[in-house]
Amino acid sequence: MSNSSISYPTVGPFHSVRTRAVATGRQETARREARDLVDRDDDRQVAAFLAGSTRAADILVQRHQRKVLAVVQRMVGDPALAEDLAQEVFVRAFSRLDTYQTGRRFSSWLLRIAHHRAIDHLRRRRPAAVPLEASSRDGEETWEVLEAPVDESSPARRAEVSQMRRSIDRALACLQPRDRSILLLRCQQGLSYREIADVTGQSLGAVKVRLHRARKRLAVELEARGVEVPAAFAPGS
Repeated sequence: MSNSSISYPTVGPFHSVRTRAVATGRQETARREARDLVDRDDDRQVAAFLAGSTRAADILVQRHQRKVLAVVQRMVGDPALAEDLAQEVFVRAFSRLDTYQTGRRFSSWLLRIAHHRAIDHLRRRRPAAVPLEASSRDGEETWEVLEAPVDESSPARRAEVSQMRRSIDRALACLQPRDRSILLLRCQQGLSYREIADVTGQSLGAVKVRLHRARKRLAVELEARGVEVPAAFAPGS
């Protein structure tokens, strides 16, 4: 049989997988380009602030306050305290903004200050668990596994999601502060290993070890509570 008589399908499982892969790649490229634009504008705002622009400070705070508050709140476990600490983070950041190196990610530099401020607090006080609803109100970021809308007409489903959130909070409270911080930076903020290393001041190897340990401990704590471990938190994910 000649090659000209062979008919190759243009649709089917492989075509669908390839189409999804292409779409995912385009989305990732778009996200990366959007992030690069934000990073470049952050650098412009930093320069403007150092030149005396108060408007630049407002832009930077509005752009990054949610992610700072989300990380700090999940670390310290108290919404009101987290707001105070987040304000301290920005005060510290603007007081030392002349030490920021243009070309690095401003958001990572800022989260590093937030990370250290939260760790400093936790050295003096054991954190309490905070409901995830408090972390996600007003559009603040939360973990992907909990972002799916809940069927308001199903009391059973609402109770199930609420119980899962409480279980994750309690499990998180069992982690060492530095391990919890790395888990949050990875799963909540979506930072790369290299970015986490930059934020925490740890080596790349230490970040991977701590993240693996945090996922394993979280999985043990969730399983002890009869909760299936979400894929995002599973060891090896």
